[in-house]
Amino acid sequence: MRVYVGFDDTDTIDADRGTGKLARWFEQELPEGCTLWGVVRQQLLVDPAIPYTSHNSSACAVVEVPDSSYTEILIGKAAEHIKRFFIPGSDPGLCVAADGNGSFARLISFGKVCATSIVSQKAALQAAAGVHLSGHGGTNDGIIGAAAGVGLTASGWSGRFIEFKRLRDFPELVRVTDLGRAGIVVVSVDRDAPVPGPDDMVDTRGWLRPRLWGTHPTLPVTAAGKNLWHALAKEKRRHKDKQEG
Repeated sequence: MRVYVGFDDTDTIDADRGTGKLARWFEQELPEGCTLWGVVRQQLLVDPAIPYTSHNSSACAVVEVPDSSYTEILIGKAAEHIKRFFIPGSDPGLCVAADGNGSFARLISFGKVCATSIVSQKAALQAAAGVHLSGHGGTNDGIIGAAAGVGLTASGWSGRFIEFKRLRDFPELVRVTDLGRAGIVVVSVDRDAPVPGPDDMVDTRGWLRPRLWGTHPTLPVTAAGKNLWHALAKEKRRHKDKQEG
């Protein structure tokens, strides 16, 4: 089964690390028998009325566990993880929910609202009734993004992976077959949607970030020549990407 661990608002504008990096580091805290399936970045509403560091995004670590008894263990480890790595002056929040919890429908709806509207801590607490939601400093506003991150990730149709099968270790040019073996589905988004061949090459341009589509890591690509594809919407490389690390 899977447990969703949402983090938000753990950094400040001049910090050397962001929430995405903190979420990826959580893999090192997992107890024996648990494995990290992936970490998904979720984009929330960007609005001047919302205090955020740079992009108003949250991150959700999806952990595969032997049974539901590990949920409480992960809550404790995640709280300690925030305590160890959050930046003073931030407003960190934590949300943890396990598969099969009846609260997922509320969290999914809440996450979709957070992507388009300004919401309150009270709304987050109401949406997370039945799962763990806690603030760990400052204004505790991070509970909003943490809950939204879990909901959007649990929906299976939102966000991009910032960790999955060691994304950063893939070569810049990689075969479609090799991506498939890693569990990444390659999908053409050209108008005619031709099917990428197993031996075709994908140019990731040094930034392999599948989307979470249909509960699977999915890499959108566009045709770039015979047997060659470009990964879609590569983010412009910044001098420092604190959010993902």
